[in-house]
Amino acid sequence: MRPARRIRFGRTCRIAAALLAAVACQSAPAQAAARLPEAATRASGVVTWAASADRLGEGAADRGYRLVVHTSAGGSDLRVRLSNAFGDRPLTLDSVYAGLQSRGAALRPGTNRRLTFGGARAVTVPAGALVWSDPLPGRVPAAVNLVVSLHTPDAAGPATGHGLAMQTSYLGEGDHTAEDSAADWTATTGSWWYLDAVSVRPSRTGTGAVVALGDSITDGWQSTTDLNRRWPDYLARRLDTAKTDVRGVADEGISGNKVLADGAGQSALHRLDRDVLSQPGVRTVFLFEGVNDLKAHTGVTAADLIAGYREIVQRAHAAGKCVAVATIGPFKGWSEFDPAAEAVRQDVNRFIRSSGEFDAITDFDRTLHSPYDPERILPFFDNGDHLHPNDKGMQALADAVDLGSLDCTR
Repeated sequence: MRPARRIRFGRTCRIAAALLAAVACQSAPAQAAARLPEAATRASGVVTWAASADRLGEGAADRGYRLVVHTSAGGSDLRVRLSNAFGDRPLTLDSVYAGLQSRGAALRPGTNRRLTFGGARAVTVPAGALVWSDPLPGRVPAAVNLVVSLHTPDAAGPATGHGLAMQTSYLGEGDHTAEDSAADWTATTGSWWYLDAVSVRPSRTGTGAVVALGDSITDGWQSTTDLNRRWPDYLARRLDTAKTDVRGVADEGISGNKVLADGAGQSALHRLDRDVLSQPGVRTVFLFEGVNDLKAHTGVTAADLIAGYREIVQRAHAAGKCVAVATIGPFKGWSEFDPAAEAVRQDVNRFIRSSGEFDAITDFDRTLHSPYDPERILPFFDNGDHLHPNDKGMQALADAVDLGSLDCTR
């Protein structure tokens, strides 16, 4: 198993120095909240991290969130996207910082810098809206843990975020966003709150990104927490050392998600524009979803699922994006398995392999299934529930992807 790239101490110091050049005097009074200028709602650069938004409990007043995310593409002019997509009232964030993780909630000294919004230190995001920060000068490396710290002075009502982060982040009371220390970040959370994307401006012109649209397997369920072993993470490590213009990887998986029906998050069809097509620099959509539709016993047929795939392809192509697709993996032994669901899976996979309607195909079914029982996941890749791959299975999925197929244009 190939470990994540290590960064030498000297190089880290140079990167940190570039990242930390002062943006504003910390003793200056906070500016008024921004009014969402046009640039705040437009994407730019290339997405280096993302996570699908969903409803996430209740917002809390005077709460701090120190959120740990892992970059894929490196670059300058970092921007973060904040989401109030599921809120029922405006959300004010009066302090937002970004820095590099040292250990736990502690930051590498000097890397933590304030983000602004239309030049203001605070921003109010209307209910249902998204907002991008201003670009932050300096470089952010690939394959490092970036920490985005937020403070909500008066949040209430439904919060927006990503529930299954497979990453430990931190909570605090009061505004400690500017601090490097972990002292006031005493509670942990396994979710990402209000933050749904990070972008950078790569140094090389023409650099693009791939967005993985999927369910719990893409979300990383049953991979090892805090080690970035979801299959899109392994894919990002491969792309980082490959001769390709695709460097950014956005993981838009939601555990339990379906192509056709809302439930565990909005369906892939309903969230396609917000979670996928709106991300900056996207060249290819990688579609790996459908097992939850067919195993739910709601009467979904192969024709229904194929129609959903076709709509995703049509909308992505209309937006100028390529669509790569993966076959649906085996799940015999899972509690919802039955011959009827398996028949739908086989019909859908035949369509994927033979239709010619996608720009690229990766056969995840063949990667995962046992040669002795093709309806079952290979035990070596099975985490134990007969549906979700373990870390080795996640890496096998990423290794099966033809990297050249992601470097696609329409």
